[in-house]
Amino acid sequence: MAKSKDTRITIILECNICSNNKKSNFPKSSRYTTQKNRRNTPNRLILKKFCSNCQQHTIYNEIKK
Repeated sequence: MAKSKDTRITIILECNICSNNKKSNFPKSSRYTTQKNRRNTPNRLILKKFCSNCQQHTIYNEIKK
């Protein structure tokens, strides 16, 4: 039987630079969706990914849904 509380959850990663820059030409910041294991990484996930708005590799932070 499957457990009611899954260990893998879907999270949203948002660009740190785009979310802080309110005066940018792009109305929304760049976002990625991915999964993480709740048991192995209980803290918020931080990854370095490519941002299409900034045109460079930036830090992406996990955000609340």
